[in-house]
Amino acid sequence: MSARGSGSRRGRGSEAEGWMPHPNRMRETAALDRLIAKVTIGANGEDERHSSFRAALEAVTELPCGGIVIGEPVSVIAWDFDGNERRGVTATCRKEDGSEHVVAAWEVALPETARGAEFLAAYRRWLGSEPNQGSARSSTTKKPRNEIESAKIDLGGPIDLVIDAVKERAAQCRVLGSERRIILRAGTIERIAPGEIARVDPEKLWTYARHEYLSGEIAETRIDAHALGLVPLKLKDEGLWDPEDTEEDSDDPPANASGRRPVFEMEQVLPGADPEADTDPIIESNELKATGDIAGARKILMDLCRADLRCLDAHAHLGILAFANWPEYAIRHYEVGVRIGELSFGEGFDGILPWYLIDNRPFLRCMHGYGLCLWRLKRFEEADLVFSRMLRLNPNDNQGVRFLVERVNAKQTWREDLY
Repeated sequence: MSARGSGSRRGRGSEAEGWMPHPNRMRETAALDRLIAKVTIGANGEDERHSSFRAALEAVTELPCGGIVIGEPVSVIAWDFDGNERRGVTATCRKEDGSEHVVAAWEVALPETARGAEFLAAYRRWLGSEPNQGSARSSTTKKPRNEIESAKIDLGGPIDLVIDAVKERAAQCRVLGSERRIILRAGTIERIAPGEIARVDPEKLWTYARHEYLSGEIAETRIDAHALGLVPLKLKDEGLWDPEDTEEDSDDPPANASGRRPVFEMEQVLPGADPEADTDPIIESNELKATGDIAGARKILMDLCRADLRCLDAHAHLGILAFANWPEYAIRHYEVGVRIGELSFGEGFDGILPWYLIDNRPFLRCMHGYGLCLWRLKRFEEADLVFSRMLRLNPNDNQGVRFLVERVNAKQTWREDLY
């Protein structure tokens, strides 16, 4: 459990009451913007704004408070901010088994009627995330949520499910267009990547241990990042790139240079990472892979996808795990990562995403793996388009793509020693 933050406390008196917007306006953008302005008034810098939100949540939320974290019921017992701006405000949550866990506050869903729910929505909006990511049912509800909602699924027609994570013979999913969680059991589930949409012909629906299960046949799958309802990763403006500038340790001229263009760093989402505690799930997964524990490495990556499909590095490393023996499966992981990253690009985007800005690397890894799979599967024209775009996005070409283009254009069969 992390230490209490240093933000100033606010009492539960009239000042806190004065921040409260009318409940019916909670979801309105303008109301949330006004609430953000009131909470952060007088705060200088990101650190103080995080502290102000922590103080506001602490002031108005009646703790302990029931909530939901990734589909699991919890009791929120504390809000905190320890100065780590990347992680932001955190919530200490107690599960039904009594164990306590610290999660990012934006991952918590509170009942809409709970004091503090609107502040959490405002905080998510200030972070650039979806303000209303789903709400928890009131703790006074006698029946589990899944028991109540199970009758609403029509078993007589196909159901579209977003795949969040794949575990052996089952996949954790949500119904497309909603936050309703379902565990899918199907015969070909291991061939699907997180972030894909599966159209399922349902057979049976049941509830066990407060989880909803669905069995059926997967009729088809597709990759459609726009349909997932994700908040695009933010692009941080890093100034202008000059083709005359090259990395100090590079003797090669930049590839595909054509004048000065804007430079951006893509937001990196990595649930569970804590730089101060030196914890990084990707590193942990790679360490398990190095010891031969592929199943353990894969589980960590799948859990990252389940927590947030925008974790591009999880998609990239899932692709790496599959690339050697199953390129037809690896390409699906890579393409999902590419398509989710592309949600950040507006029409006509012509910016630079240089490798030296480390948060760009997950997206560039996904593109590189996607291009290699296309080449390996003899989809040469598509591979050429991907590699050419990579040279445009990262002209210094730290991944050596320019050495592959000629071979791809010559339709040279992929070999491991060629890349």
